[in-house]
Amino acid sequence: METLYHQTNKQIQEVQSLMGNLEKTDRQSVHLLENELQARIDQIFNQLERLEILASKEPPNRRQNAKLRVDQLKYDVQHLRTALQNFQHRRYTREAQEREREELMSRTFTTNDADTSIPIDETLQLNSNLHNAHRGMDDLLGSGSSILNGLRDQRSTLKGTHKKMLDVANMLGLSNTVMRLIERRATQDKFIMIGGMLVTCIFMFLVIRYLG
Repeated sequence: METLYHQTNKQIQEVQSLMGNLEKTDRQSVHLLENELQARIDQIFNQLERLEILASKEPPNRRQNAKLRVDQLKYDVQHLRTALQNFQHRRYTREAQEREREELMSRTFTTNDADTSIPIDETLQLNSNLHNAHRGMDDLLGSGSSILNGLRDQRSTLKGTHKKMLDVANMLGLSNTVMRLIERRATQDKFIMIGGMLVTCIFMFLVIRYLG
């Protein structure tokens, strides 16, 4: 086990040394270096599996320490594999961005290019939706104003009707009881009108607050 352990540890150190050359390698050769590193890492993992088997066969007084040493090697090589994957991911992203930039710079747009019409169509649709929303708010405000005007007209009409009924009652000589009933009904109508105006005002306030 000792021989295989030292051999594996040496290979891990060699991989660490090669990892430092990734950033300095040119684009044409970096693929070859990545493949070599990946092959070495895979080989180390195979040797670690053998080391785990050998560590489990160690005498009881040395078994725990052997497993800890193998686990440390596993941690080191896993860290190297993650570093290699992160480097590859950054390289793929960088190359994809460069390709997209080159395609964009070399692309010739025409007046009928469908790609250029997509964002314009989306902007026009958004502007149309906003215009419709504002128009709907104007219609609601106009309707509320018409309702309030109608309530004020009804109030004037009720006042006039009340006055005429009092005049008629006085002319006919109606009793005081009938007069009180008429006045009570007029008061109830006034409260109903005021309540309707308040409800309308509250409704318009909520519409402006939540739809504005």
